[in-house]
This record gives sequence, structure tokens and C-alpha cells, in this order.
Amino acid sequence: MEIRHATSPDSLLTATTAQLRQRYLVEAILVEGELRTVYSHEDRLVLGGAVPLRAPLALRPDGPVNSPTFLTHRELGVLHTGGGAGAVIVDGQRFALEPLDMLYVGRGERMVDFVSSDADHPARFYFASAVAHRACADGLVARSEVVPIEIGTTVGASKRKLYKVIHPDHLETANLLMGYTELLDGQIWNTMPPHLHDRRTEAYFYFGLPVNDRVLHLMGQPGETRHLLVSNEQAVISPPWSIHAGAGTCAYAFCWAMAGENNTYTDLDQVPLAALV
Repeated sequence: MEIRHATSPDSLLTATTAQLRQRYLVEAILVEGELRTVYSHEDRLVLGGAVPLRAPLALRPDGPVNSPTFLTHRELGVLHTGGGAGAVIVDGQRFALEPLDMLYVGRGERMVDFVSSDADHPARFYFASAVAHRACADGLVARSEVVPIEIGTTVGASKRKLYKVIHPDHLETANLLMGYTELLDGQIWNTMPPHLHDRRTEAYFYFGLPVNDRVLHLMGQPGETRHLLVSNEQAVISPPWSIHAGAGTCAYAFCWAMAGENNTYTDLDQVPLAALV
């Protein structure tokens, strides 16, 4: 498990490009045959990826998650980002996931394993975990069950479909919110105009990008913005004091996950474009 410490907005003022990437960008989270995790002290959010081949990959306690099982005090959201068919096995119960299906696993002393149906075409799982104060029921939400919300404008090159999945519309959680957004062909901007989550940390996992394309991810306080160039299957940790928006060289998708003071999706503060510097 990799550890990322919480940071102050002042730390961006003199940060080099390398330091920005080291603090906020998760560069290699989906690696074939491996399960990788990153523990952020920003609201104690854990990001991870699992690409199982012939053997299952087990999610077990590690680093600051020092408990009998990984989920003893936590809840989990899993997105099948692509590849072949696969499953998440929770205490022996098998949840089969197809691409863009999402699974929620509630708090408890649970054993979690990731498996692929075909080692030559493995499933690619991205997951996020938040501290949970209570246990909620597990739930599998298929892509077909979610009616997307169309937001943005074609004129503004921001037309996109928002899928709220691990959300009160579908199931109950203690803290975690999670879903994904898909940009329409020819559109480039996400979360524009931007906003702040003063009471929550958010992480973006970008996927669906061709190998030579990039997203210019904007971050920082409104009056002191910085940027990260992000490749396919990379994630950005966005502290509560930071905006989060981006523009790509082509259409793409991103999975968003949030944890913190509450799980109210609309609890945010809009930032006008005129305030960005």
C-alpha cells in the first residue's frame, strides 16, 4: 500500500511538476496480475485497482488499514472498467460484473477477492474505499439499471452523461458516493465550470483514453490553479480545498468517488470562471 499524506494549499505555491504528480497523481493503479492500493490521509480515502489473471487477488488489511479485515471499519465501491468478464467474491458470495457495472460492499469483517473469467482477457477493476460508521447492505448495480443525466453543452464542448451509481437513488451507504461520467464524441471538458467540496475529498479515475491521448486536469485553489497531464487509467486525488476539472484531447470517461463529512451529492460550492487564475 502506498501512502499519500494530506496537504495544504500553500504547498502548491512552490511545488514542481514532479512534486505535484507525486502528491496527487496515481500513475499505475491497474497492473495485470496485481492488486494495488493507495491510502490518502485526505478523509482516509483508499483507491485501488485489481487485474486478476489465473489466480484470485485478495483485498486484505495493509498499511494504516490495521484491522482484522480490510472492511472491518470501511465500505467499498468497485467499478468494472473494461476487459473481460469477472467477479468480486465477498464472503463466498460471487457478484459477476460486466464492464461498467458497479458493486457496493458494506462494512464488516468481510473477505473480498477479485477474479477474472478468462486470464487471457482479464477484468479490470477500479475501487475506492471510505471509513464507514455503520454497516449497509451490499448491492450490485448494473449499467443498464442507471439512467444517466445529460449535462453540459455542445457549444461549450462539455456535453456528457453522468451516472450516479453508489448513490441514494440506488442503495444506502454510510459515507461513500461513487459513479462515472462519459463525455460524448467531440466533447472535451468535464466539471466545467468547476466547484469545491469543502466537506469532502474526491478522486477522479480517468479511463477510455487511447494510449497517446491525455487529459489536462486542473486543480488548486481558484486563485492559484495548477494542472496535471493524466494518461489512461490514472487517478487524481482532489483535496477539499481544490477545484477539479479537466479537458481532454478526445472524449473519455472518469470514475468519481467521494468521502468526508456527508454523502450528499449536491453539497458543493460553485466556482465562477472569473474566479479562476
